[in-house]
Amino acid sequence: MKQDLEQLLLTALARLRGSVLPDTPAASEVVVERTREARHGDFTSNLALRLARSCGRKPRELAAAIVAALPDSALVARAEVAGAGFINFHLTAQAYARELASIHEQGAAYGESRLGAGERVLLEFVSANPTGPLHVGHGRQAAYGATLANILAAAGFHVEREYYINDAGRQMDILAVSTWVRYLELCGEQLPFPENGYRGEYVRPLAQKLRATAAEQLRRPAALVLANLPPDAPAGDKEAYIDALIERARELIGADGFRRVLQLSLDDMLADIRSDLAEFGVVFDQWTSERQFAESGAIDHALAVLEAQGRLYRQQGALWFAATQFGDEKDRVVVRENGQKTYFASDIAYHLAKRERGFARLIDVLGADHHGYVARVRAGLVALGQPGECLEAPLIQFVSLFRGAEKIPMGKREAQFVSLRQLRAEVGNDACRFFYLMRSHDQPLDFDLELAKSRSNENPVYYIQYAHARVASVMKQLAARGLSFDRAAGLAAAARLGGAHEQAVLQSLTRYPEMVEQAAVNRAPHTLAHYLRELANVFHTYYNAQAFIVEDAQLRNARLALVLGVQQVVRNGLTLLGVSAPESM
Repeated sequence: MKQDLEQLLLTALARLRGSVLPDTPAASEVVVERTREARHGDFTSNLALRLARSCGRKPRELAAAIVAALPDSALVARAEVAGAGFINFHLTAQAYARELASIHEQGAAYGESRLGAGERVLLEFVSANPTGPLHVGHGRQAAYGATLANILAAAGFHVEREYYINDAGRQMDILAVSTWVRYLELCGEQLPFPENGYRGEYVRPLAQKLRATAAEQLRRPAALVLANLPPDAPAGDKEAYIDALIERARELIGADGFRRVLQLSLDDMLADIRSDLAEFGVVFDQWTSERQFAESGAIDHALAVLEAQGRLYRQQGALWFAATQFGDEKDRVVVRENGQKTYFASDIAYHLAKRERGFARLIDVLGADHHGYVARVRAGLVALGQPGECLEAPLIQFVSLFRGAEKIPMGKREAQFVSLRQLRAEVGNDACRFFYLMRSHDQPLDFDLELAKSRSNENPVYYIQYAHARVASVMKQLAARGLSFDRAAGLAAAARLGGAHEQAVLQSLTRYPEMVEQAAVNRAPHTLAHYLRELANVFHTYYNAQAFIVEDAQLRNARLALVLGVQQVVRNGLTLLGVSAPESM
């Protein structure tokens, strides 16, 4: 309906061109919004206020001219000028009846649009280091990214989902040496576990698998492992100790042996992550390995482009990128004195590769501690000849998990965390997905376990799913009485849905396509979650106030058409959120 009204306004403006208006404004300038109060009509536009100065007219005078030029429409009961120059639209019952018919006709496709015009979007999210199971913080990124991808696709964007596997660098070495130390313990060696190692119980199964496949091939005496190592924390530096232990492992079992331990640890952790996400309904189109990307020559390619454009310089033996020329706070090292390429060099090369793969828009879903990352990578993209605005990076704020009044501490290396799998087992996938999405991603989230598990109206996901199940129950009652639903008759009689509760349901229902587009444009899945809760509320209010299965067949079919429309929209919205729509509860 919103688009229909905007088209009516465009037609009116075209009629006024050359007389009242010097030219017809662009379609993007014509915006219609819902009114906040019913007495002001159904929709309103401030078009006249925005155009008045450019055409030398008073806003109310221009608004009156636009209203007079509006073509006749069966959707509009009346249009009127209000306030300083607003144009308010009061819709006909036929307008809502037509939209209800659209819900029934389009079914699962209702709410989809061509807003994105097929723009290719690469959405990268989660991308957690494969050094342990996903925790509840990763779960929020997964829920946000997967849902945003669904919403963007529904709004007409061509979306691909990507996971960047951080399988290179020091953290993987720490995981490998943590596995090796646990393996040595299984072999009977007695040695302290490094303070900076990964201490979680998930490392022990890795060590057991290593023992099963390697027997004692990689066993070395504890005395040899520990000889002349610097002191570990608390007496010494835990960072220096772990680095020395990694080098000692490489010396004792060789590069091939260390690579074997690392690969086994990586494969198992990555398999666990893939399985966890798939069970959570989060599936990726592409998994990109950082190691394989580096070996592909893509980083050298990006550096060559920067070199050719004169954006690199040498200083103190290192190769630097002149990032400050492109808005970054300081220049960045891309190749260290020892010839090793930096993470920054890999990052900008990776984003260049995304653009070269044909993606117009790059969305990186990142943790809250990455706020300085975007400016750096945008600087690199601009220097590489790409538009900086092609990169977006929603930052996902932290999750605090509560069990009753107790806040649960989390930290992967200290093994103080609740995994995503544990959380899903306790509260279920549906509650996980919805609770992660209840609050805007840029706000911290307190996850209430007890509320998520409750089967009450205070639990928002239960409340919404119950609306869907209630409609299914109504249809079962209809069949039990030996009656059937006549959709055509119900839609033909939709004008009889004039009660206050019915009008509230119709108005809420028809907002759904607007909410999908709003959630897509603002990258804000939480707005859709809030909308579904509001729709469920008006439906439950209607259910408690009005009988649907009445003697009057025409009215009965109209009311059933309305509540089945609610069920369809609830199902469509929950599907985008990755939440199930049960038939019974």
